[in-house]
Amino acid sequence: MEHFVTLFDYNFLPQGLTLYTSMERHINSYTLWILCVDDKVFSALQELNLRHVRLLQLSKLETSQLLKVKAERNRGEYCWTLTPLTFKFVFEADKKIKRVTYLDADLWFMKSPASIFQEFDISNKQVLITEHAYASKYDQTSSSGRFCVQFLTITKKGGELVRGWWEDRCMEWCFDRVEDNKFGDQKYLDCWPEKFPNLVHILQQKEYALAPWNAIRYPYSAGIFWHFHGLRLNRNKRLKFGHSYQIPKNTYESVYMPYIKDFSHNISLMSKNNINIPIQINSFLPKHFFIKALKKIKNRLVFFHESLFGKKLKFKK
Repeated sequence: MEHFVTLFDYNFLPQGLTLYTSMERHINSYTLWILCVDDKVFSALQELNLRHVRLLQLSKLETSQLLKVKAERNRGEYCWTLTPLTFKFVFEADKKIKRVTYLDADLWFMKSPASIFQEFDISNKQVLITEHAYASKYDQTSSSGRFCVQFLTITKKGGELVRGWWEDRCMEWCFDRVEDNKFGDQKYLDCWPEKFPNLVHILQQKEYALAPWNAIRYPYSAGIFWHFHGLRLNRNKRLKFGHSYQIPKNTYESVYMPYIKDFSHNISLMSKNNINIPIQINSFLPKHFFIKALKKIKNRLVFFHESLFGKKLKFKK
């Protein structure tokens, strides 16, 4: 049996349920552990009582050290900080588990991941990571990193050196900005192949891990899972892409439309169980979006002020 772990708050419950729907369809023997970032999502998942799912209540697991960094970071940054700890929480909850695979909650399986684990087993390594494998026109390696946290396997015994190092780094610094070759929890992975060469395996079949940033590089039919980065629910309960990546028509029809169908099913499931539907579109806009918008407003104010009064508008810092 494979053990998987994901984490999300109430706002991301529809994506988490849609991930689960795909796992029920494609994975025979598994347990999905869900780290519930708030008590509201913990209660909702308790009510749904999903088979193959075990819940971890973050409020019961937070240490004083975690609470300290929680106060210094926004919700997204705190969730990234928690990622290395999800493995630890699962291993501590069930001492018999030998390896755990972390999944981003907005993944969706199109096939069984058995082929990924076969490649990992053959490698005899202790940690499995996947590349973004960007299409050349969307390459963001310098800012977002070569690797994507999305699907990451760590063994209990042999992988602890890597996991512990990652936890320490994320506790020290984990923010939604690029700084000193760091970005969130993710760019720390860039050094793993050199720092831990005997422990880390890079998935060789890059086309197994698909996402909007490589949709024009690989055929959707080659993928095992799709990472629905940026897809969010707006106030009208409609899904919005939230990105400008080019998605081929056949990929949209064969991947996005089935995902939307699963997503809609889970919205109905939530409604049926009197679980409120969250609005996601505003809270998940990236910070740089607001910075750019404010700069545009500032530039326009300067332009109009100079046009009207003939002198430059000054802003206090």
